[in-house]
Amino acid sequence: MRLHVVSGKGGTGKTTVAAALALALAAEGGRTLLIEVEGRQGIAELFGIAALPYEERRIASVSRAQLGLAPDGRGPTRGGGEVFALAIDTEQALLEYLDMFYKLGRAGKALQKVGFVDFATTIAPGVRDVLLTGKACEAARRKGPDGRRAYDAIVMDAPPTGRLTRFLNVNSEVAGLARFGPIHSQAQAVMRVLRSPETAVHLVTLLEEMPVQETVDGFAELREAQLPVGGVVVNMVRPPILDAAAVAAVDGDHREEVAVALGEAGLGGRARTGAAVRAAVEPLIEPLLDQAREHAERVELERDQRADLQHLKLPTYELPLLGEGVDLGGLYRLAGELKRQGAA
Repeated sequence: MRLHVVSGKGGTGKTTVAAALALALAAEGGRTLLIEVEGRQGIAELFGIAALPYEERRIASVSRAQLGLAPDGRGPTRGGGEVFALAIDTEQALLEYLDMFYKLGRAGKALQKVGFVDFATTIAPGVRDVLLTGKACEAARRKGPDGRRAYDAIVMDAPPTGRLTRFLNVNSEVAGLARFGPIHSQAQAVMRVLRSPETAVHLVTLLEEMPVQETVDGFAELREAQLPVGGVVVNMVRPPILDAAAVAAVDGDHREEVAVALGEAGLGGRARTGAAVRAAVEPLIEPLLDQAREHAERVELERDQRADLQHLKLPTYELPLLGEGVDLGGLYRLAGELKRQGAA
């Protein structure tokens, strides 16, 4: 795959997953471009750098060793790769487009001053989406003087699932605006890339009801629009605390067993008799049982959500919940997980 589009319901960590995927794809020595289209500067925040301008900049170098991976054993070890990033600015993209196709030059800057750019992209949001997706598709097709691709992979941090298909299906969005001319040709070129075998759309979810349902609906919409479906990335997966037997037994009356276990663990303090130990640990029993019940309910919920995702019959990857948050070290760790699971 050359173009990877990453989306998901808000709050699922799609920008983090997109960044981790970009690192994983570059680890074998290639060049990856990570693109942001929503103007939130989420990439800059993740990598701890200044806000990205409207130009492609190198933001990281990465190797298998940095991702905690052993050499792949397929000959000499390759050097590390590079990740470049681009934050697409709609206004700058439109001015670039006007100069490229209509040679407006300074006139385009004049249009910017009188608010034409905002006007054009507000009354014709399909044009805005053509500009945003078009920039990513151009990078995917671009070649250098030596005839080689400028980038080995492109990763686009796309809008949330709720408007993803409309964002990608630019052909239908501009059909009523331009049936011929440069904008129509641009939309056609974009759709050729987006529907090609070299493109994959991945959705990020959590093991919760609403994100999973949005993922299921999102993939159905992508298929209906004939857009290429990639895989599912289940993010922020909690580690198991109770084994299957403990989860199954959580509904029973285990107060006495818990009291004995707490006493054996020395939580009874200096109490020596059974009754004294029981009195000492009594305040702890109910809160512990409540936590066990809550965990068991969570396990059952996650089991149901996994079953719903399995019905999609798509490649599925799981990333752990990082309790300390996702800093740069955590981002490389997640990239290593995606690499190990075959997502890159």
